Amino acid sequence: MSREAHVRFWEGVGVKLPRATHFVVLNETHLRRLLSGYLIYYHGARTHLSLEKDAPEPRPVERPHRGRIVETPLVGGLHHHYTRRAA
Repeated sequence: MSREAHVRFWEGVGVKLPRATHFVVLNETHLRRLLSGYLIYYHGARTHLSLEKDAPEPRPVERPHRGRIVETPLVGGLHHHYTRRAA
């Protein structure tokens, strides 16, 4: 099945993937792995205006004394999550 067919299928069941054209989907297993990665990003790192710029899974405020800012790539590098880590 082609990438477009996979994307149309998932959109048909209500899953909207921003930047879906940036993915090269190899097969259904690969698409499921991409979707699970996106859901982890969406619920754990992505800010939501209706939640006062917090994620559905709340995160603690990280103060500057906790260390330098480190980025973690998510969803194959399309998005990043920034946290503080001790040096």
